Amino acid sequence: MAEDDRTIDGHRQDVSAGASAQSTIFALSSGALPAAIAVIRVSGTAAGAALRQIAGRLPPARRAVTATLRDSDGAMLDRALVLWLPGPGTATGEDSAEFHLHGGRAVAAAVLSALAAVPGLRMAEPGEFTRRAFSNGRLDLAQAEGLADLLAAETEGQRRQALRLAEGGLGRRVGEWQARLLALSARIEAAIEFEEDEDDVPALSAADQRELDGLAQDLAAALAQPPAERLKDGVRIVVAGPTNAGKSSIINSLSGREVAIASAVAGTTRDIIEVPLTLNGMPCVLIDSAGLRRSAGKLEQIGIARAFAAIEDADLLLWLGKPEDCPRLHDIVQLHAKADLDKRAGAGAAGLPVSVITGEGLDALRSILAERVAALLPREDLIALNARHRQLIAESADELAAARQQDPLLAAEHLRNARTALDRITGRAGVEEMLDALFGRFCIGK
Repeated sequence: MAEDDRTIDGHRQDVSAGASAQSTIFALSSGALPAAIAVIRVSGTAAGAALRQIAGRLPPARRAVTATLRDSDGAMLDRALVLWLPGPGTATGEDSAEFHLHGGRAVAAAVLSALAAVPGLRMAEPGEFTRRAFSNGRLDLAQAEGLADLLAAETEGQRRQALRLAEGGLGRRVGEWQARLLALSARIEAAIEFEEDEDDVPALSAADQRELDGLAQDLAAALAQPPAERLKDGVRIVVAGPTNAGKSSIINSLSGREVAIASAVAGTTRDIIEVPLTLNGMPCVLIDSAGLRRSAGKLEQIGIARAFAAIEDADLLLWLGKPEDCPRLHDIVQLHAKADLDKRAGAGAAGLPVSVITGEGLDALRSILAERVAALLPREDLIALNARHRQLIAESADELAAARQQDPLLAAEHLRNARTALDRITGRAGVEEMLDALFGRFCIGK
């Protein structure tokens, strides 16, 4: 079979010029060694030649066969499974080969060394396999971001959202918006082309205005969703209140370990303490803060200033002070901490009674937190948008708002700008500056 003319599933396939212009790369793509199996991937125009040299032959396409692997001197390296995957119908869009080896470090190192000796091959850089898949149109930029998130997922919610993005959910949604924009643009620009005199171009029709409004509402609904960063980094829950209110004890109880110093001495906590926590599979970050009071001590003043900054940035606030003293008005859970002491003294206070000594209210607090955190995270049936997605959708929405003016010539230009902003979500335009940063997040074998 010639390297530039092959048949896949009965159809003739040609190697793209872009793929042939790139060097052939290889890397270990499985997990840390030793392991049961080590998988080495090769991608590029010399993949077939590498397979012939190491395995002695080119097996049937897309069929795993056993082969004896040898180096350039003929010394046996391993007895392994090999696969030949001719492009463009591969993960990278290029000719590819895979070696499924016994998973010892020495075996993998020997095969990697033998591949390095094949002319035209080099070790892959981090994320280079995925970048080639993007460059060759096998996945769009949003899918690549989803794959990066999938590799970093630590909770079930993160996994589901990353998988939805990696499978092209956002790309399909953007494609629907683009199709509607293109149809609207075509009608407006056709009207412009039909009239010889610009002054005779008719204003936007009522139907076109309704379509603009409908698109704008869809983009606004997408922007109103909770951000993906909360799912990735965790919902930030700040525990705050006056000194000696029991903040550190609450943190320790919720986290199940002694992460903060709990003391009767006022002002013990002077810095921000962050504790990762999972509630019902949902990622959170508990944040202990300095007690709020007037203080002449310089160090404590710094801690109090940081406490106020953390309160302002919090997604949810557990407030242990008087309701009237709370420094914010939204996303608050009012707690009556040290409830056992107040009951003995015959005193009462506002909020959920909680005692780390008797355990009162702790289960109720965990239930409340789980409910509030779920409301602050993206819905599982929707695609979570990261900061880049939201910025570009907002730009497109702004262009749609500007297109509402009655001048069709200006409206057509704003619609073109709106389409360009959406194109940048999937990587069809203007994303070169962020590609290196994205693909650098991947491991070498990806």
